[in-house]
Amino acid sequence: MHHFDYRDHQLYCEEVPVARIAEAVGTPFYLYSHATLARHFTVFKASFSGADPLICYSAKANSSQALLTLFRQWGSGLDIVSGGELHRGLKAGFDPRRIVYSGVGKRVDEIDAAIGADILAFNIESLDELTLIDARAGALNRRARVSMRVNPDVDPKTHPYISTGLKQNKFGIDIDTALEGYRQARRMANIDIVGVDCHLGSQITTVEPFEQALAGLKALLQALRGENIPVQYLDMGGGLGIAYHEETPPEPKAYARPILKALKGTGLRLILEPGRVIVGNAGILVTRVLYRKRAGDKKFVIVDAGMNDLIRPTLYRAYHAIEPVTRRPGETITADVVGPICESGDFLALERPMADAAPGDLLAVMSAGAYGFVMSSNYCSRTRAAEVLVAGERFDLIRRRETLDDLVAGEQVPAWLSA
Repeated sequence: MHHFDYRDHQLYCEEVPVARIAEAVGTPFYLYSHATLARHFTVFKASFSGADPLICYSAKANSSQALLTLFRQWGSGLDIVSGGELHRGLKAGFDPRRIVYSGVGKRVDEIDAAIGADILAFNIESLDELTLIDARAGALNRRARVSMRVNPDVDPKTHPYISTGLKQNKFGIDIDTALEGYRQARRMANIDIVGVDCHLGSQITTVEPFEQALAGLKALLQALRGENIPVQYLDMGGGLGIAYHEETPPEPKAYARPILKALKGTGLRLILEPGRVIVGNAGILVTRVLYRKRAGDKKFVIVDAGMNDLIRPTLYRAYHAIEPVTRRPGETITADVVGPICESGDFLALERPMADAAPGDLLAVMSAGAYGFVMSSNYCSRTRAAEVLVAGERFDLIRRRETLDDLVAGEQVPAWLSA
């Protein structure tokens, strides 16, 4: 359930007309529903009731300081993949001992910052990384806690760009050599082994890949116990999908069932890293129609949001429903909804049956709360969109729209060019 609905032909977010927000902040802008975020987080957590999991929200899905602050207040930890996300998490007030750090390319400065902050665990993605973290912990006179990110070679049946659990993917340590990685870690002077980690990918819409991965992980856990290598945590990552169009992802309870079954009797604490399933359907992108265009039988609706604002349709051919902010009686057209970027790949929808739209009309690009603003850019020197949070009858600007001066704020011209 989300809190975007129509009343008297006007799209509302909770108790606020979306058109009113557009008048206040301009377009394009991202809009998030507090009530939807709260409900999704609560339902997800309740699905694992009794297991006392450590839920570490995946910052890469949406790293807005306002949203991170909400999740921290609701008791979440944080899953990060960069030093920048560590900085965001600490700034939002997260306890470092509730932060786990994944990612295949951790730099020395990022590793040092995470060791200095005393995070809960690094999810190790290669044996080279393990060696470096041991060395950096020694240089800092600290210890580093680690879990091995195990690649179980399971097909998550999702888009290949967001699959992470197959042998050909760059992520993790293949399950056949993971045990040797744990043996090496046990011999290291500055490393404490704390868990086993596994993340299959994103937008997974069946439970079978999780069940397959758990079978392999159980065998690894038995082998670790056999060699007296103790672990405290089983980190099952995230990846549960949402309904963008015709998908039928499992409910969180169905997703939880095989994980809880595998966890039973192990004495391990569960870590989960949900992202999209919490924020995806809690946000929309609001854009304004600039022009209509026709080329023979081909129709285009040109809007002020482009691939620099929401790249998922271009990158993955991802489907996002597009709805009018104001519903009017009239015909349905089939058109490409395209943006202002000088690329033929700049589109939000192709050959989409939709309500007819005229210049000045507002359109809502649905299910844009995850991997929306965080993947936006300044391509074509476009300023990035504003972000707004609605809670009941109020709305707040949580990120101002960038200005033209912001585009050049970090640049400088060498003195010899100014002479």
